Amino acid sequence: MARSSDGVEIEYETHGTGDAIVLVHGWAGNRTYWHHQVEYLASRSQVITIDLGGHGESGLGRADWNLPAFGDDVVAVVDEVGVDNAVLVGHSMGGDAVVFAAQQLGDRVAGLVWVDAFRSLGDEPESSPEQIDGFLAPFRADFAAAVTQFVRNMFPVTADADLVERVAAEMATAHQDATLGSLGYALNREPPILAALAQISAPIAAINPDIAPTDIESLRRHNVEPTVLTRVGHFLMMEDPEQFNAALGAALASLGLALD
Repeated sequence: MARSSDGVEIEYETHGTGDAIVLVHGWAGNRTYWHHQVEYLASRSQVITIDLGGHGESGLGRADWNLPAFGDDVVAVVDEVGVDNAVLVGHSMGGDAVVFAAQQLGDRVAGLVWVDAFRSLGDEPESSPEQIDGFLAPFRADFAAAVTQFVRNMFPVTADADLVERVAAEMATAHQDATLGSLGYALNREPPILAALAQISAPIAAINPDIAPTDIESLRRHNVEPTVLTRVGHFLMMEDPEQFNAALGAALASLGLALD
């Protein structure tokens, strides 16, 4: 266990030895979502999986569940394990967390991999307070029902039905303090990310699904090199581990981390 900068307890696991790869889940997820990647990576690398604050087995009690605070959670674990050189991999909201962590860790980060974190950069209009309230309203009214529908919509129609329902059910039981608190930042997450990227020299790769278009040129304008996988949705690392792991291995190799 590590402690974040505000004292929240952060649970994590380490597997294997070698170059460090830190796997960070997304909103309402937990570290078990990387099960297939731990199996793939741990025979050749040190793999660290994290439960962000308010998620999984990590603690609650944070005054403000803002996205940079999740970056602090990643930093706390990297410091606790004593990692001097790591690749940070972030799924969805975990993509924000690894950016804010890299901003603090500096040259201790060899590179970043986003997993369906951003499909474009630089073109998202700012949402008004009224739009944010409208987005949050169904989650406040019936959290479980809203999360279940939200999650189902992030899978393609061809996805394994049992996986869809399992992920939806798990995420619907996530801690509401953390999930509702952080969801309010989701619609205007791009400006702080762009500001943080300007302070990061580490290379960034992105692995996105084809469930919606990826604006490849806009990502490349911000020095993010994307790969798009086919026939998968938002939870691509769980939906098609074989295809995803091959793409992850290629992304890690592009960042200088050889797995062979």
